[in-house]
Amino acid sequence: MKHADQSKPRSPRRREVLAGAAAGTAAMLIPPVASAASDTGAAQASIYPARAFAQTSEAAALQAMFGKTPAHSSEVRMSAPDIAENGAVVPVAVDANLPDVTTIAIMAIDNPFTMAAAYKIPAGTSTAISSRIKLAKTTKVVTVVESAGKLYSTSKQVKVTLGGCG
Repeated sequence: MKHADQSKPRSPRRREVLAGAAAGTAAMLIPPVASAASDTGAAQASIYPARAFAQTSEAAALQAMFGKTPAHSSEVRMSAPDIAENGAVVPVAVDANLPDVTTIAIMAIDNPFTMAAAYKIPAGTSTAISSRIKLAKTTKVVTVVESAGKLYSTSKQVKVTLGGCG
């Protein structure tokens, strides 16, 4: 009986091939770890309005989002229907004739969660926003605009006849 020559390289076993394939697949599926310095901005951006969206009152949502109270301004214009036939899709349009707008938020005061939408506005971008929000019932819709570090708002009562959040 002859013994295998130990000097010849052996071919990989099935088990080794499968383990290598599994390790390669796992390496492709796991995202790379970024440095703490570059990750800080991304983490803050991803959680930026999250606390505000969990609030159930106007004051709490404003505090969580901005940390201050807005002043009413005729420079902030909002278009919403007087009567929304379907509360599940209520069109709201916002525009602001203000310099350095950085944030626009839309709130539905009597919704289970007050904050309906929030937008970060990059420098040099149009401040016109158009969205569809869901209203649980007849409520006041408030738009808040952050401009040059100050808050400005306007509001409108919208009557809901059908649908809504419930």
